Amino acid sequence: MEFEPTIVSFLCNWCSYTGADLAGTSRLKYAHNIRIIRTMCSGRVDPTFVLESFKKGADGILICGCHPGDCHYHEGNYKCLRRYHLLKKYIKQMGIEPERLHLEWISASEGKQFAELVDRFTGSIRELGPSRIKEVVNTLS
Repeated sequence: MEFEPTIVSFLCNWCSYTGADLAGTSRLKYAHNIRIIRTMCSGRVDPTFVLESFKKGADGILICGCHPGDCHYHEGNYKCLRRYHLLKKYIKQMGIEPERLHLEWISASEGKQFAELVDRFTGSIRELGPSRIKEVVNTLS
């Protein structure tokens, strides 16, 4: 049986979530592994949300926001980008492959790009295999 990853995705309300909605209303097919969490802005994705998602068994985390310069809150996506780079370093130190965390800019009109991104990211997580962080956390508890 082929491994099916669980991917948690944080999508900003104004662009990425709308892009995902466009993919759905356009009936575009993409991997079913994604669990979408709608946030008002990618800048509101707290690093603890990402770490808690890994702790609860997510195999991959996808964060999507507005393209730089198009943020509804002016600079939220820049805040997200700074946090993303720090999180990549931190999860690597924790023993989580940094490839399990990905950030992408998706606008409201990019439904096709969203569907392609989900397929591509799901494929890369499938190649990595299941995350072992949940096992590690449970043995420490």
